[in-house]
Amino acid sequence: MVNSASGPAIFAKNKLQMKRLLQLTAFIFLFMACNNSGTNNNKTAKTHSDSLMDEVMEGHNAGMAKMSRMHEAQKKLEQTVDSISKLPAASQKNLAAYKMQVDSVINRLKYADYAMNKWMEEFNMDSASDNEDKRVEYLGSEKIKISKVKDAMTGSLQKADSLLRQKF
Repeated sequence: MVNSASGPAIFAKNKLQMKRLLQLTAFIFLFMACNNSGTNNNKTAKTHSDSLMDEVMEGHNAGMAKMSRMHEAQKKLEQTVDSISKLPAASQKNLAAYKMQVDSVINRLKYADYAMNKWMEEFNMDSASDNEDKRVEYLGSEKIKISKVKDAMTGSLQKADSLLRQKF
């Protein structure tokens, strides 16, 4: 039979042991976290190919951010061409040079869109992942390609914006 007077004493003793166990557990977790933060820094040290991949992805993301603006500009320019085609013949003749510029920019926008889609289809994120030198070479060439795509997008958007600001 258990003595009722010893019950609270045992509970207090267990409570103290539980508190010490929790403190020890917290200390162990804290110690492990501090140790792991040092080792994680070594694991997360970037290789040259990791840095190149980041740069390639930054170029891709910058280009993708322009896609909706490009489609919107293309649509507005196509509407401009449609509007010009509905004008009287004399007005169309006067706007022929402007219309040629608009057509040229539409083609540049289409090409930039095509180039981005083609690059995305051909890009192999895991290319040569088992060979650092080949991976660096591959990602270096992809960085150049995506940079050219981004430049095509930026240039075509600048031309489109310039033409759309003009009144015909």
